[in-house]
Order: sequence, then structure tokens, then C-alpha cells
Amino acid sequence: MQIWIIQTLNSLALGGLLFMLSSGFALIFGLMRIANLTHGSLFMLGTYVAASLVRDGQNLIVAGIVSMLVIAVIGGLIERFILRRLSGNSQGQVLATLGLSFIASDFCLMIWGGDPIPIQTPSIFQTPLQFLGMTFPTYRLVVVIAALIAAILLYLLMERTKLGAMIRAGVDDMNMARAVGIPASALFTTVFCLGAALAGLGGTLAGPIFNAYPGLDADMLPLALIVVILGGVGSLLGTFVASFIVGFIYTFGIALVPDLAYVILFLPMVVVIAFKPQGLFGRVTT
Repeated sequence: MQIWIIQTLNSLALGGLLFMLSSGFALIFGLMRIANLTHGSLFMLGTYVAASLVRDGQNLIVAGIVSMLVIAVIGGLIERFILRRLSGNSQGQVLATLGLSFIASDFCLMIWGGDPIPIQTPSIFQTPLQFLGMTFPTYRLVVVIAALIAAILLYLLMERTKLGAMIRAGVDDMNMARAVGIPASALFTTVFCLGAALAGLGGTLAGPIFNAYPGLDADMLPLALIVVILGGVGSLLGTFVASFIVGFIYTFGIALVPDLAYVILFLPMVVVIAFKPQGLFGRVTT
């Protein structure tokens, strides 16, 4: 029984991390129609920045805030000086973001080396919780709660603020949004920075679970792509639900049938693409 509880918490924690990574990816793709293949690298850079700060004596909260700010700035620079110059050139944007992901990987190797850098779990969360004779890893619960808080704040941002209204209008019809005076240029940069900051936060929270290591971007980006496809482009609810679906499928797939884990993971994506290409919660566009 205990092993199933642990696997369930691992699935929920992975789902929470995937939501923080995928929500920014989905917003960027939904608004700007850019498949930002650098997004996994931003997640990895966030983990490395947090690892460096924690190693220098900072706590994980400070590391998370700094990581969000640093990665948001990097994301804004990428959008402003690279992707904006490739506006309308989707192939160029894909190749540019792919190239940037390779550059980021080599940069991490050059600065931090090829060995994994462990990030210590905050001491307050190191002691497992005991409930009904069962043990629960405290930090996994913290990650899940952080993901829920992030989801609520994103929902409030999207549904209750002027910025959210502009983002939703841009996702629905960018040309009409421009026509009514929405500043598309500033909106693109803002959304890109927001998505990058979420990736940085996710990378920070992932540190005590995964550690910072080369290849973390390549491990996480395919999962984020699956989440966005399953949930539906631009759908916050779809991204949230799909993140936990993928988290459960991936975690239990590796635990139960490791030789078929990727078959189990990618098969739902193939089925959705074939029969419901707009995703589980995406809207049909005309």
C-alpha cells in the first residue's frame, strides 16, 4: 500500500512541475503560434540557477524568486531580439529556438560541468508526514500545493485582469485584437516573460527531486509537448488536467512496465491527434 501512495505522490508532484512548465509553453504557443523549443532549456537553466544559489547558502524561496526573474529576463531577450525578427517565419522560429536549446545545453556544461548538482530539500520539509500509519514525502506535497497556487493565480490573471483579457483576445483572434488597439508587441514580450518565469519556478521546485543535470531539458520538453497537445492549445484548464494525466501515466508506466513506458505515454497523444486534434479542452477553430 505504501508504495502506491508514494507513486501517487510522485505522479502528482511530476504533474505539478509539468503544469508550471507547460502552462507557459501553452500560453506562448496559443498567443504567438511559436513552438518554443527553448522552453525546456529555460526550465533547466532555472534549476541550475537555483542550485547555484542554494549551494551559496540561499534558501529555496529566495532561489526560486531569483530564478524566476533571471529566466524571465532571458525569455524577454529571446523574444525581443530573436523571435520578433523572425515574425511570420515559423520554420525560422522553430530552428532558432532549437538552436538556442543546444546553445543553452552547452552553456550549462561549460559553466556547471557534466556532473549532477544536488539541491538539498529545505530542512523544514525533510521530515516525512505521518498519517494513519502511512508516511508521506512532505516536499512532494509542497510541490503539488505550489502548482495549485500557481494554477489559481494564473486563472485569476487570465479571467479577472485586463492583461488576461488581452491575452485571451489575442489567442482567439490576434488580428482583431490588434484592430481594437491591443499593443501586440508589448503583449508578446509580457507573455513570453511570464511563460519563462513559470519555467524558471518549475525548474527551481524540481531541483530537490531531480537535481540539476545536463539533459534535464530534453527529458522535460517532450512531456510538456504531450501536455499541450492533450490539453488543447491556449487552454489553461486543459493544460492543468493534462499535466496530471501525463504525470500519472509516466510515473506508473515506468514503475509497472518500464520497457513500454514511452509507448503508454505517447499512445494517448497519437490517439488525440488522430481523433481530437484540438485537444481535450481545446476549441475547434474555423
